[in-house]
Amino acid sequence: MSDAKYFQRGKIQELRAELNSEKKDPKHQRKKTVMKKIVANMTMGNDMSLLFPDILNVMNVPILEIKKMVYLYLINYARSKPDMAMMAITTFIKDVEDPNPLIRALAIRTMGYIQVEKIVDCLVDPLRHCLRDRDPYVRKTAAICVAKLYMYDNVLVESEHFLDMLRDLLTDSNPTVVANAVVALTEISERSDNTQLKLTYSIANKLASALNECSEWGQTYILEALMYYVPQEPGDAEMLAERITPRLQHANSAVVLTCVKVIMYLMNYMKDDSDVNTLCRKLSPPLVTLLSSGPEVQYVALRNILLVIQRRPEVLRNDMKVFFCKYNDPIYVKLAKLEIIFRLANDQSVDQVLSELTEYAAEVDVDFVRKAVRSIGRLAVKIESAAERCITALLDLIRTKVNYVLQEAIVVIRDIFRKYPNRYESIIGTLCENLDDLDEPEAKAAMIWIIGQYADRIENADVLLDDFLYTFLEEPVEVQMALLTATVKLFIKRPTAGQELVPKVLKWATEEAVNPDLRDRGYIYWRLLSTDPSAAKAIVLSDKPSISTESDNMDPAFLNELLLHISSLASIYHKSPTTFIHHYKPRFLIPSPALKVPDSSSTFIVQPPLQLQTQTQTQTQTQSNPYASQSKPFDQPQSRAPQPAAFYNDLGYSTIAANRQSFNGINGMHSYQTENPYATDMMNQPNVIPAQHVAGGDLLLDL
Repeated sequence: MSDAKYFQRGKIQELRAELNSEKKDPKHQRKKTVMKKIVANMTMGNDMSLLFPDILNVMNVPILEIKKMVYLYLINYARSKPDMAMMAITTFIKDVEDPNPLIRALAIRTMGYIQVEKIVDCLVDPLRHCLRDRDPYVRKTAAICVAKLYMYDNVLVESEHFLDMLRDLLTDSNPTVVANAVVALTEISERSDNTQLKLTYSIANKLASALNECSEWGQTYILEALMYYVPQEPGDAEMLAERITPRLQHANSAVVLTCVKVIMYLMNYMKDDSDVNTLCRKLSPPLVTLLSSGPEVQYVALRNILLVIQRRPEVLRNDMKVFFCKYNDPIYVKLAKLEIIFRLANDQSVDQVLSELTEYAAEVDVDFVRKAVRSIGRLAVKIESAAERCITALLDLIRTKVNYVLQEAIVVIRDIFRKYPNRYESIIGTLCENLDDLDEPEAKAAMIWIIGQYADRIENADVLLDDFLYTFLEEPVEVQMALLTATVKLFIKRPTAGQELVPKVLKWATEEAVNPDLRDRGYIYWRLLSTDPSAAKAIVLSDKPSISTESDNMDPAFLNELLLHISSLASIYHKSPTTFIHHYKPRFLIPSPALKVPDSSSTFIVQPPLQLQTQTQTQTQTQSNPYASQSKPFDQPQSRAPQPAAFYNDLGYSTIAANRQSFNGINGMHSYQTENPYATDMMNQPNVIPAQHVAGGDLLLDL
């Protein structure tokens, strides 16, 4: 029979009378019915706290289903009535020693949820007993209870050595208990400022052995915990990676992506390139399989794939076709696929990709069409041999006279002109035929740049610019800047044609413009032209920096940070977790003798050695500099070289790459070169402090 009938507002007096009824009820059916009504009212938001004394009388009923509802009630109202909750302690202690393991586990679980000081004090001994219980169900429940207790009182957990007991559970014979112990230790490590989890090779191997018998949930957490293992010897990373690769064939997408994350992490500690290439080939099929799932899972997979192929381009290199868009793909999936198609394109596949992009440009979705047209232009910049074919495709799209297609095409053609100067100027006449259709600032600015750049080849360049100047003061700053520079270029290249336009534009820019950047540029041009025309020519007509699609790539340090967060929100947002999760402990690549030294073109985020501080040292350092550390480092393996002073510099910042626009010709972030191969450029996040440098001693869970 359905329980929907219980979801009706009940009166406190009637429910109390039913609870305290003295009618014979040998199987406690009436009490079970009343408890269902009370829980239903709680679910609907009705206040049932007045029944607290009466509920306590029901705790002694030896029926598991009733106990579950009673304990649910206690969890819900114990904080608002802590004095009344104290009356339940005797029953809790009794239930913890019950012969039924389900009741023992239920009691310890409920006590962990009720964060009332006196109940927490009474929880210590039962929790210690349950962590060593003969039944695995009780042990796994107690492991999670330790994590809950740590969030409430971490000092109590450490002083009672519960962390050591959790560590012992990692070698438990039951894989479910192992998984829950891993969950608890991982949660404690991530939330604590002074506790760091570190796995040894033997423990990592035992966790890998437990994977085969764990549930999907347990496998995900065990794989996540392997991120705390730092290979110390050559071959350790390869061995562990081989043991977890069967998880790539799992049906659950969370298990697959977490396994991919661990393998990508372990690759940083592999010396042999052939082993890395072999693993890259093994990563391709499971990632392709994820694209046969629903659109939501597809999108998550695509966002993670975008990170993987930037770090390991050999992954999915031969699987271009699986990313071609289907007619029924949601727009967010299509856009994600489009980015991956562009990144996988090479000289061999460019014709196939260009044909596909041209078809996409005829779709009905405006955003998708814009991205497709822009991708054609980026393809021309990326692959020189395909530039002419891309130009032909763009001209065909311009002739369709579709407004938004035309404007995107002109924007990317400007980039192609910058990449390949003096090669495709013959198409300028076709572009100038469509000036009246331009109404977007970026497209206008692009066309104005083309006119100014090739003013000596466009006979009526002065007339074209004059048409744009009619609305100079009403245009966005982007267009005003382009008009100012293009007019000055026209004057320098053809003084007779530009002599009437330049004074007018400079006067508007310096006297009537409200934007300080525009005004300053106007003054600079004015003074250059009036004092030293030859210097003005050398500056304004100087060679432009070469552009490439490399500006679209993520900063290497930021990319390596995101790769440590595959299968999380950070890998979907493409943002560091510290930007949207407060007090998040950043992840780093921890240095070891096996860590592969990056080449000069990449940067790694590397964690400094952990510091162990005494209480006196901590107080002294907090007063002087809360982030300084004068303590003795943990003993490092003899084979590890001492870290230079540069290793500890600039640790007050987190490396976050700026999102850079395509073809902006700006290097975005600087890569500072230092003597230390592990040093990294830290910028953009002055408020993020690595967890190892907060005030307080560090507790290393060396497992």
